[in-house]
Amino acid sequence: MFKHQAIYDGIQSKIMTNVYLEGMKLPSIAALSQTYQCNKATVIRALEHLKQSNLIYSVNKSGYYVLKKAFTHIEEDGLLHFSSSMPNQKFFPYLDFQSCINQAIDFYKQDLFVYGNPKGFSPLITSIKNLLESYQVFSQESNIHIISGAQQAIYILSSMPFPNGKNKILIEQPTYHVICDLLDSRPESTAYIKRGPEGIDLSELERIFKEDDIKFFYLTPRFHSPLGVSLSKQEKLDLLKLAEKYNVYIVEDDYLADFDPQPKNDPLYSYDMHNRVIYIKSFSKVIFPGIRLAAIVIPTDFNDTFDSHKKLIDLHSSLLSQSALEVYLNSGLFLKNKMKLMKSYESLSLTLNRAIAENPVNDEIKVYYDFKNSIFKAAYLLPREYKTNKIIGRLKDKGIVIESADDDFLSSIRSENIIKIDVSSIERDKIMGGLKEIVNEMNCGFK
Repeated sequence: MFKHQAIYDGIQSKIMTNVYLEGMKLPSIAALSQTYQCNKATVIRALEHLKQSNLIYSVNKSGYYVLKKAFTHIEEDGLLHFSSSMPNQKFFPYLDFQSCINQAIDFYKQDLFVYGNPKGFSPLITSIKNLLESYQVFSQESNIHIISGAQQAIYILSSMPFPNGKNKILIEQPTYHVICDLLDSRPESTAYIKRGPEGIDLSELERIFKEDDIKFFYLTPRFHSPLGVSLSKQEKLDLLKLAEKYNVYIVEDDYLADFDPQPKNDPLYSYDMHNRVIYIKSFSKVIFPGIRLAAIVIPTDFNDTFDSHKKLIDLHSSLLSQSALEVYLNSGLFLKNKMKLMKSYESLSLTLNRAIAENPVNDEIKVYYDFKNSIFKAAYLLPREYKTNKIIGRLKDKGIVIESADDDFLSSIRSENIIKIDVSSIERDKIMGGLKEIVNEMNCGFK
């Protein structure tokens, strides 16, 4: 790591952990130079980057001061947000990506002044192909498309014809709320299957595949949104067998592939021998949501159809973002920051593991959680008679924010009584106490 980056990270960390409070004057350039054993020019470079990130400001002939935090932590309102799926913003690689944007402008300035290919920026597709192989997703470049986020990919897939000639989209319930919002406007072309604490009922899935007109089945096999659970290898194989038998495609949303602690937990795509799986990989969790880029791998027989439908809503995804992402991937910064995030999330996951184990719920409540494959998400299924709104209200009075999964169900069906847990924005030392309060309230939730 460059020395100026180490200084930047050190000061940023002290700002985010309130060692340096808002309005506080930073140590002098000379003092920082001595602390970090470097020359003053290196310190000044780091301080200028901190200014550009809106973390500090300078006063002429006085020094540098801490600005109101640009990396607004979710807990700054004094609440513990066990409901937020937004990663802690202090880990987002803003400075690194800003540098990649500047480099991309220098490297690809001629390309930025022309309309791009709807399929995606060619150098980025090459880089994405190499990245996907590290997830055990092997594909030709011609089958990889760059889109403006996973949401756009799903919208296009839901609108376009498929080679199987079918019309309905099958989703899990609950599932990613954006998909529910999309399909609420198309009830005649939507089917659903329940995702319970024990997983998907394969007998029911086979009945739906056999009797209904299913074009594709959208699901998140790894770290389900919002439940956090994952399919086993055998479940993946059984699912693919049914998809081939009944001529159904699978859309695999692998949004948290970067944070899986099990290196051999391969995606559904890697087991597909019959070109049934369409694979989506977004970057919102491992870089930051504002990048609005994702990659999709689709079978050869509807490459052209996908591109023609993408043109109708988006001539091409942002060329500046695409070129910056290409530089970011090839520079090694992506891997560096990914490892940093993984280390942080592993610590959160292990703490959540222990907190769930040490705070058991009563026999009427079911837990969505896999201790063998830990992640920072979980969920609790409560009996119908439990007063979820009262539980949420009582916890809010104690400074703890949780949410139900009501928005993760289609509006046309009765939602399950599920409380979601996500600790990705919670400080590790606050997880145990917070979850203990949540479980205590749930255990008396019928009142």
